[in-house]
Amino acid sequence: MRRKLLRLQWLISLFMLIFLMGGSSNIWAGEIKIGVVNTEKILRVSAPAIAAQKKIEKEFLVYDERIKKMAAQIKELQEHLEKHDKSTTIEERQTKERELANISRQYQRAQQQMREDLTMRQNEEYSLILERVNKVIKKIAENEGYDLILQLQDSVYRSQRIDITNHVIKALAEQEQASGK
Repeated sequence: MRRKLLRLQWLISLFMLIFLMGGSSNIWAGEIKIGVVNTEKILRVSAPAIAAQKKIEKEFLVYDERIKKMAAQIKELQEHLEKHDKSTTIEERQTKERELANISRQYQRAQQQMREDLTMRQNEEYSLILERVNKVIKKIAENEGYDLILQLQDSVYRSQRIDITNHVIKALAEQEQASGK
């Protein structure tokens, strides 16, 4: 939250600086061209983001299968304990309960480890995508004469006229097709 406030304060300061330094006449004359990009949307719907998500899902399929097997073991042991509650000896029951507790701990550790590894892997892929996004944005800015392009997620209002997110997504898709990925 604090980061968002600092970013908003920075933007307000930037616009005030442009206005105070005599840029106001240029702004009204339409000489300054500003664009806004929603990187969150790009990381959700762009071709490279979708490809990265599929790649990550494929990588973590083995993890997921292992965790599902553990969950099935836990369920099986719980059902066995409930079903054979009265027919087993105290020692057998305690052994099964310890086994259930051990598998439950392993299951929780495996889930936690998978979440951490998944987050780390997603961050790696997203940072690579963001590098590409920034290059595409820079290219668009240079080719189309933008003076300023901001990456905003939580703006209160932005005109569709200055939102170039879809343009960036389209350029990324074209780049993806051209590279044959």
